[in-house]
Amino acid sequence: MSDSLDPTDWESYRRTLHAAVDDVVDDLTRLRDEPAWRPVPDEVKAALTTPLPREGEPLEATYAAFAETIRPYPTGNAHPRFFGWVHGAGTPAGILAELLAAGMNANVGGREHAAVYVERQVVGWFRELFGFPTSASGILTSGTSMGNLLAVVAAREAARGEARLTAYASSAVHDSVAKALRIAGIGSTALRLIPTEPGRGMNPAALRDRIATDRAEGNHPFLVVGTAGSVDTGAFDPLDALATLCSEEQLWFHVDGAFGALAAASPEHAYLVEGIARADSLAFDAHKWLHAPYAVGCVLFHDAGAHRAAFASSPAYLTRGERGAAAGAPWFADYGLELSREFRALKVWFTLRHYGLARLGASIARTCALASALAERIAREPELELLAPVPLNVVCFRYRAAGLDEAALDAMNEAIAVEVQESGTAVPSTTRIAGRRALRACIVNHRTNEEDLAVLVEAVLAAGRALLKETT
Repeated sequence: MSDSLDPTDWESYRRTLHAAVDDVVDDLTRLRDEPAWRPVPDEVKAALTTPLPREGEPLEATYAAFAETIRPYPTGNAHPRFFGWVHGAGTPAGILAELLAAGMNANVGGREHAAVYVERQVVGWFRELFGFPTSASGILTSGTSMGNLLAVVAAREAARGEARLTAYASSAVHDSVAKALRIAGIGSTALRLIPTEPGRGMNPAALRDRIATDRAEGNHPFLVVGTAGSVDTGAFDPLDALATLCSEEQLWFHVDGAFGALAAASPEHAYLVEGIARADSLAFDAHKWLHAPYAVGCVLFHDAGAHRAAFASSPAYLTRGERGAAAGAPWFADYGLELSREFRALKVWFTLRHYGLARLGASIARTCALASALAERIAREPELELLAPVPLNVVCFRYRAAGLDEAALDAMNEAIAVEVQESGTAVPSTTRIAGRRALRACIVNHRTNEEDLAVLVEAVLAAGRALLKETT
């Protein structure tokens, strides 16, 4: 047996690869005929808890095990009736890019090779999309949670060692911001949450008052986080007003735009992100509304020097060269936490080149139109109730029934979500709006159509009626 890990029969490997590609295409073409989600059976879970393999097996056997125990039980987000959380659906172009990236096996922490230049180009395209200057820096990340962490660390460093730091965000801010403050050593108790109404953003006057109070108490305000598309309802903070406030108060202004920032790609919705180009930093995901395969996000920094100063290091074993394989400065390792970095940029590069911004923007606009149509359908149903405005692509609603108190309605709607999910018909998620349990339909998938919305509504109504009958 060869010491190499390469196959001894390349043609056999080729056949396995071709079979896998055929299976992927088959799965994509019959998505609508499959359940939106199915639970993982106990016997499959057991099969995936076997001891560490000590001896190998033929690749065909490993692939057969995948096909039997893993392939049939995906997250479901490729399906057109997956409405849970905020999940991109992926694209055929992205699948191809992932295969090619794995084949290259590039480490994009730095050095002189093409993958570095692909990431620089993708970051440049995002700078252009959001109106950041050409001098701005950026780096691709695993997602906005990591982007928020990088921004918090850079803002902390820019605060130059001040004590008792305080940060500010709306009450609808993503939990990753509090985590980032904790990881950065500032502590989540430093985060001041400014109250908002359902579907509405942060009040700049209330923010200014809280900043003044903190300063009077001897604290050092350093960061405001604006939300572009809250997870709960898709609400937007007034980014332009917040940028003005931060300029006047000399605070770092970061925007968490996980999915909502990409409203900039839709001419109909770009007004929602007015002022986003004035942010000191902006984090967003390409695996949501751009549908690049998981996981890839980006964070942009207006001041490239402040960005680099927070993360740069130069140990002897990472000496940069003027020529040769160690050239290619600046390295991405100096702009984030990771030295070992996958070739995330290729799937974004494929996505933007193949589909183009106009087509991707039209897809974004269409999902928002579908959300409005769903809200209108819900408003016509006496058994359903909208719980928040629908500014974008998120619809929060619930099943209601006379004679049930709020606790009973909460429990019923939680049960409805599970019933609909386990039926395989559709996948809504849940959240709380003004203290009430809501069914939440986030329309991200480029495959979703009006018929899928009708199926969701009918499934919710059927589940609600069945549960109501059981309780009466």
